[in-house]
Amino acid sequence: MKKALSTLIVILLVLVTVVSCSKKQDSKDSLEAIKAKGTFILGLDDSFPPMGYRNENNDIVGFDIDVAKEVTKRMGVELVTQPINWDVKELELTSGAIDCIWNGFTVTPEREEKLLFSRPYLKNRQVFIVRKGSNIRTLSDLQNRKIGVQSGSSGESAFEESSIYNANSVVGYPNFLMAILDLNVGGVDAVVIDEIVADAQLEKSSVADNLEVLRNLPLASEDYAIGFRKGDVELRDKVQEIIDEMKKDGTLKDIAIAWFGEDLTNL
Repeated sequence: MKKALSTLIVILLVLVTVVSCSKKQDSKDSLEAIKAKGTFILGLDDSFPPMGYRNENNDIVGFDIDVAKEVTKRMGVELVTQPINWDVKELELTSGAIDCIWNGFTVTPEREEKLLFSRPYLKNRQVFIVRKGSNIRTLSDLQNRKIGVQSGSSGESAFEESSIYNANSVVGYPNFLMAILDLNVGGVDAVVIDEIVADAQLEKSSVADNLEVLRNLPLASEDYAIGFRKGDVELRDKVQEIIDEMKKDGTLKDIAIAWFGEDLTNL
């Protein structure tokens, strides 16, 4: 009995070791695998202007997309943009469905525990959008109000850590456009949104004239970076190396000016 048990334990340990080594090997070889297949799959929320979104022709465009296109061009592979469910984005990445998360992706301590990040390339703040004419001007004015958030977003996390958080007051949406439309009809009293995205979202919305961004009431400051699987160090380093080259030769600045009117990058 003891011998059989010992044998079973050895077999289990071997299996665990094989699986662990396989995962490690797969992660280490991600860069070479991308080069071999000739494609780099970027996971994104395709309703997040101006970072990554669908234009009037239903093409996925944006600042992050243009940067990624140049990165993959210099890598010698083709960029594939893959819309994902933002609420389970980490699972999309760790499962191997995508090669990175690159779409106004905020660095947080919780995400750093699960993922490997590039260096931050853009600063952002979480702010509130409200209806014009509302009496909301301070955080206390938002106490016990209905607050819209994109489910799984850093804005949702920032609101949960605020002094006015009430679980019963949070309304989750799959994307910001739906949250903004509901705000307009009174479904919620405010929406937490990335400041860099707020103007672009309102510009795309038919209800922009009814809403305003409370820029004097930032909820949190944060950084955007690219998220990779924990073991994909070589892939992360290669992408970072190319972005650093783009910063040095002025390409990154040109792309930023084309989208923002100024160079907002902070490498």
